[in-house]
Amino acid sequence: MRLECPNPGQSKIRPKGRAVPRILVIDDQKHVRTAIVLALQASGFDVVGAESGQSGLTKFEQSEFNLVIADIFMPGVDGVTLIKSLRKHHPGLPVVAMSGVLLGGSGPTALDHLANISELADVVCLQKPFRPSDLQQAVAAALAAGAAPAATPAASVDSGHRRDRLGTDRPA
Repeated sequence: MRLECPNPGQSKIRPKGRAVPRILVIDDQKHVRTAIVLALQASGFDVVGAESGQSGLTKFEQSEFNLVIADIFMPGVDGVTLIKSLRKHHPGLPVVAMSGVLLGGSGPTALDHLANISELADVVCLQKPFRPSDLQQAVAAALAAGAAPAATPAASVDSGHRRDRLGTDRPA
């Protein structure tokens, strides 16, 4: 008997009005994207993966999503451009922005600058590498912020290197 794993980039189509949030994960690194998709599927989310910013834009326009998780640094359509484009047509869309890029060694990260961009000030930031619990916390924060009537300040979930913007102290 041969067991086959489901394609992590695809998911079952659910009818409109479903209770399970549908999440679009956009990352050019296949191993990162697959790990995120599988972790979220294991938690019961309906998840679709996209390998580029352009592919993510196309999939978003072809279907309905409650949340987007996007890498900031991708070739072609980068994460900042992607999020701005999505938000132009869907204001208030819950977004988790990810990056593993540190600017200047141990200084600020690329994610620290998102709060300075007005269209991205309320995204939840997730620093790579991260644990599954950090991913779950970021998804919960983004979905909660999307359900709130007013925009909330940018939240950040850190992989344990500094104090995150959700107020959780983490060991350095």
